[in-house]
Amino acid sequence: MCSIMGYCSGDADRELFLEGFSKTVSRGPDDSRVIDTGHGLLGFHRLSIMGLTPEGMQPFRYGDSYAVCNGELYGFERMRSELCEKGYTFQSDSDCEILLPLYREHGVGLFSLLDAEFACIIYDEETHGFIAARDPIGIRPLYYGFDGRGAIVFASEPKNLVGLVEAIVPFPPGHYYQDGRFVRYSDVTTVGSPVTDDLHTACKKIREKLVAGVRKRLVSDAKVGYLLSGGLDSSLVCAIATQELGHPIDTFAIGMEEDPIDLKYARETAEYLGSRHTEVTMTPEEVVGSLEDVIALLGTYDITTVRASVGMYLVCRHIHLQTDIRVLLTGEISDELFGYKYTDFAPSAQAFQEEAQKRLRELHMYDVLRADRCISVNSLEARVPFGDLDFVRYVMALDPRLKVNTYGKGKYLLRHAFEGTGLLPDGILWREKAAFSDAVGHSMVDYLKEFAERRYTDADFEERRRAYDHARPFTKESLLYRELFEKHYPGQSRMVVDFWMPNRTWRGCDVDDPSARVLANYGDSGK
Repeated sequence: MCSIMGYCSGDADRELFLEGFSKTVSRGPDDSRVIDTGHGLLGFHRLSIMGLTPEGMQPFRYGDSYAVCNGELYGFERMRSELCEKGYTFQSDSDCEILLPLYREHGVGLFSLLDAEFACIIYDEETHGFIAARDPIGIRPLYYGFDGRGAIVFASEPKNLVGLVEAIVPFPPGHYYQDGRFVRYSDVTTVGSPVTDDLHTACKKIREKLVAGVRKRLVSDAKVGYLLSGGLDSSLVCAIATQELGHPIDTFAIGMEEDPIDLKYARETAEYLGSRHTEVTMTPEEVVGSLEDVIALLGTYDITTVRASVGMYLVCRHIHLQTDIRVLLTGEISDELFGYKYTDFAPSAQAFQEEAQKRLRELHMYDVLRADRCISVNSLEARVPFGDLDFVRYVMALDPRLKVNTYGKGKYLLRHAFEGTGLLPDGILWREKAAFSDAVGHSMVDYLKEFAERRYTDADFEERRRAYDHARPFTKESLLYRELFEKHYPGQSRMVVDFWMPNRTWRGCDVDDPSARVLANYGDSGK
């Protein structure tokens, strides 16, 4: 994944910087470097994915300008060739080495040119200023805050900034920072020109664009693996990758020792695809025992995120310890585009679209955060085909009347797009969605709830929850997560806007638990 950090002040405290930066060495265990620009510090922990030679180590330098980037820049070969024609030379095969030449050519306009998942910091030798930017969805993490003297500090994770700045704030996706202000350069949630394609055309383009999104994410100088839950989204990613590569892939699934709903479906998909499949099981003791570590690495107290992260963290730990895989493809971001179980209750197509926009704007605080932290803490890189910018922009621009569930089957467009292709068996392609934290085993969530129930009496719960004005805990489980969060990130709850919950203003969605299994339409999803 890599880790970046920038302290934008000539008076930067190097010792404090190094102390904070050391907390994310697991994101980039291959090499580390900190340079003093004369006007501030830049740091980089490297996970070698593209351009594995020492020449690919950052910060990159052009003249006396520097850049650090945690990212994958898709199609960089074409851009590099064009830059070479203009006289630029390159020392490595790293995609991120093109950033400084692009900056010299286009200034901050370069960010709009990128097809990428990235977070970067640039030091400009001419202005002695710093520019930072983040991809339009926020797939790669970036945070910021101000030290006691008003200097801005950027970092890949909030843990880098604890004790260094007063308030830790997520860097807004699709923005760049320059000269003291944040400027939006891309908004994937806002539709400029709506797409009027009919159902048949829409499904054809969905299929083509998702295949293209997977294809470009297969390019890697390091070994690639795949998380396979057995649900629709991860199964499609694995099936497309198998078709594109023409050889077996490495897939991984996790479940409880008892009632692991998805292990059997992941096994069915793996057998159909002929993948080299690994099943990882977890025990109740592992679930509870890993809870504080998971919350510390996540930097959140959100119930859904914490629940879903336990299994992902443990399967990624297995991959890190037992294999030489460095890159993982995952199925995140499909739900935000095509709908959750609760969006079946959307009162109108426009309400469905507005909810998708909200979820996409906030995604970097929830599912994308979960995937990044669980994977990166295990020195792996996440790639998210459903987050492909061309794919996301197209689906968001589709008439919401096509996307809302009037078909009696959630995510109908996505399923129908691959119907008849033979990529997946019908039993997987048309199976109802189960929430990931449920699918690894209903008992996992039950163990977490029981652990919290034993920890607090009713009186304890009522008293201790009132200590929090923002995102006040509303169950004993949420209080447990909040107290563990505050232990590691005291006073920083506003890094997360609130709890991820169904839209309680919709009829049928006014529930006290974020799991889809409390909804009336869950049906056979968890079977």
